[in-house]
Amino acid sequence: MSEQKQTSKNKQLIVKLMAIVGGMFVFAFALVPLYDVFCDITGINGKTRGQALYKATTVNKERLVTVEFLTNINRGMPWEFKSTVGSIKVHPGELNEVLFYAKNKASKDIVGQSVPSISPGEASLYLNKTECFCFDQQLLKAGEEIKMPMKFYIDADIPEHITHLTLSYQLFNITDAANTASGATK
Repeated sequence: MSEQKQTSKNKQLIVKLMAIVGGMFVFAFALVPLYDVFCDITGINGKTRGQALYKATTVNKERLVTVEFLTNINRGMPWEFKSTVGSIKVHPGELNEVLFYAKNKASKDIVGQSVPSISPGEASLYLNKTECFCFDQQLLKAGEEIKMPMKFYIDADIPEHITHLTLSYQLFNITDAANTASGATK
C-alpha cells in the first residue's frame, strides 16, 4: 500500500474518531434534560412537580395516608435541618402544613437549596405542594435559624395501594453558585 493511501486512511480514521467523541460529548449533555423530561412524564425517581394551587375538592375522610418526612444535609454543610414532625396521617384532598427547621451553625452567611424526592416514585404524581421552602434558595446569616412551611395535599384519586409515602429533602450548600449568579446579574 502506498504511503499516500495510508495517510488518507489515517485522516479518515481520525475524522471518524473525532466525530464519535463529539457525538458522545453532545449525548452526555443531552442526558440530563432528557432524564428530567422522562421523570416528569412518568413520575419515576420520585421527582416532585412544581408549585400547585389548592383547589377545594372532596376530602376522603374514609382514608388516611401516612406521609413520612426525612431530611439529609450534604457533607460539609454546617446547618441543622429537620422536620418538626417525623410523619403525619392525612386525608386525601385535605390541605396540610408541616414546618421544617433550619439553623446556620457557621460563622458566615450560607445559601442552601433543598432538593425533594418522593418514594414510592408513583406517589409523586399525587403529592401537590402549594408552598415549599424547596422552591427557593434559603439565605441564612451566621447563627440564624428559621422555621419554613411546606403546605401540601394529596390528590383524592391516589391509588388505594399507596398508603404510605416518604418525602425526603437533601440540603445543599449553594453559596458559591448563588454568589456567582448574583455577580453575573449585577
